[in-house]
Amino acid sequence: MRIIGGARRGTHLAPVGEGDAKAHLRPTSDRVREAIFNLLINGGYGAPLQEARVLDLFAGTGALGLEALSRGAAHASFVETGAPALALLRRNIDILRMGPATAILRRDATAPGPNPGAPFDVVFLDPPYGKGLGEAALAAAGQTGWLAPEALVVWEESTPPAPPPGFTQQDQRRYGDTLVTILRAP
Repeated sequence: MRIIGGARRGTHLAPVGEGDAKAHLRPTSDRVREAIFNLLINGGYGAPLQEARVLDLFAGTGALGLEALSRGAAHASFVETGAPALALLRRNIDILRMGPATAILRRDATAPGPNPGAPFDVVFLDPPYGKGLGEAALAAAGQTGWLAPEALVVWEESTPPAPPPGFTQQDQRRYGDTLVTILRAP
């Protein structure tokens, strides 16, 4: 895994192989990550990453949020509970020297509690597939002040997700087993 574009382009992240089944890690492939960022940058959303506050739910290795920082986001907060994933996330932040622009929140993405800071402009949502966790996490984030008005949500899942009321689908593309859906928050 590596950073695909921006200031840290080409920097390799800590190795995790094809995913760690025991740790429930399924990192977004470089190919899918590149497609996601091409959609965001060239999809008619303006410049959604420039100076943006980014929330990476079910962060895992943090590759999505770190890619956003490399491409101009001002801040990324990572929500994750798994100890192996948190160790990889911290290592990746260190490798990229992005500590000052990041926050790691060890909490359940489906019940994050009230947002302690400013809302987020871009949200990456990459839950374990087929468990309904994305729906729960997005609903909770929307109800507890984590989402800025009209925030962009990039949701990875294996099947079409069921977003909470008020969210509008902007785009949807399939890349192998991964279905990427871009939503606009109310």
